[in-house]
Amino acid sequence: MKALKETHFNFPNQSNFYKGKVRDVYTIADQFMVMVVSDRISAFDVVLPEAIPFKGQVLNQIAAKFLAATQDIVPNWVLSVPDPMVTIGRICEPFKVEMVIRGYLAGHAWREYSAGKRSVCGVSLPDGLKENDKLPQPIITPTTKAAVGHDEDISKEDILAKGIVSVADYEQLEQYTYALYQRGTEIAAKSGLILVDTKYEFGKADGVIYLIDEIHTPDSSRYFYAEGYQERQDRNEPQKQLSKEFVRKWLIENGFQGKDGQVVPEMTNEIVNSISERYIELYEKIVGEHFIKADADAISNRIEANVLKALETL
Repeated sequence: MKALKETHFNFPNQSNFYKGKVRDVYTIADQFMVMVVSDRISAFDVVLPEAIPFKGQVLNQIAAKFLAATQDIVPNWVLSVPDPMVTIGRICEPFKVEMVIRGYLAGHAWREYSAGKRSVCGVSLPDGLKENDKLPQPIITPTTKAAVGHDEDISKEDILAKGIVSVADYEQLEQYTYALYQRGTEIAAKSGLILVDTKYEFGKADGVIYLIDEIHTPDSSRYFYAEGYQERQDRNEPQKQLSKEFVRKWLIENGFQGKDGQVVPEMTNEIVNSISERYIELYEKIVGEHFIKADADAISNRIEANVLKALETL
């Protein structure tokens, strides 16, 4: 199976290019952003050596559906989705924090808690919780956005004290984050899923706060199957989940957590294909539609043609 690992487009009026961990972002005339969601995959802030077929399409199409389903809560950056792997939108000045919200004690928060910490990003947690337990109420645990390397936990108090975000803007970001998580939770429940935790990124344009980037995808979110959740908790069994956490666990089991000197384990065709299948499974589960694989024979040519056509109409 073919995968899109990198792109090298030169669009009309292109004024900038940025290569992120997963996305290639082209700026057009300093007005629009063409975001190409590649098939690269990252974990522990490291881009893994093999790309995952159809992963970019899964992320882009899930994000497009959820952005459309939440635009009554907060305006978003999207102007057009001209290709299964591309979104075109307005340029916003990003806030330098990611709003992570957690309804359950899982992933990074659990790793911190199990190490003895009872406060995550300035939010206190009670004693006696187990991995994957539902929290008394959802908590926001922000992180700083690192251009290179690891994102870092930060508290609301530090964000405000350092002037990273103004008090008024932060209060609005909090309101949006809680409302978006509630909507995402309701949509997931209809598909028999639990939205465990997720992150949102916001930006500003002309004084207006916009929701930017992707939302509620397996790269930005963690999902459990609702059926059997409580029984598994009661028996201290791992939760059945659809998220990138299974990739992190595979890496941890093979001695890799992104630390200095550690080497990424070999990503065999079997591993790559299994990751691809899990991404497609999540798409079909949460969207409730059959996943139609886009033509992968000439991915770059297809994307370029679709973007050029869309740019003519902007």
